[in-house]
Amino acid sequence: MTTDNKSVVQRALAELIETGGVDALERSLSDDFVHHRPDSTSSTRAEWLAAVQAALTPLADMRVDVHHLLADGDHVVMHSRRRLPDGGPEIAVVDIWRIDEGLIAEGWEIIEPVARAAANLMWWEPAEH
Repeated sequence: MTTDNKSVVQRALAELIETGGVDALERSLSDDFVHHRPDSTSSTRAEWLAAVQAALTPLADMRVDVHHLLADGDHVVMHSRRRLPDGGPEIAVVDIWRIDEGLIAEGWEIIEPVARAAANLMWWEPAEH
């Protein structure tokens, strides 16, 4: 089952990158898909697909390096680093996907700019003014 779940995520993301459109991704999402962000906001399937579609043009040349793709039960976790060409900013991303009946039912995403990662290692320290 976990291999099948990893395949669902791999196929959806590969088709998104290959086609440059959300149609293939849309077919991989359940009707009641919900996407969660670290700021406690969530978006519906339609809202998230619209946001992904809007980001495809400005991020068309983004490089995505997947470092880990792990599955445990109905969850798939992907750790990647993404960067824009020509020395643009780089981010580290952790996506968590919940698979239900062969479709992506929920997603969580955490993004950290790599340039600021060291400062976040001691997040509990008071900020200097």
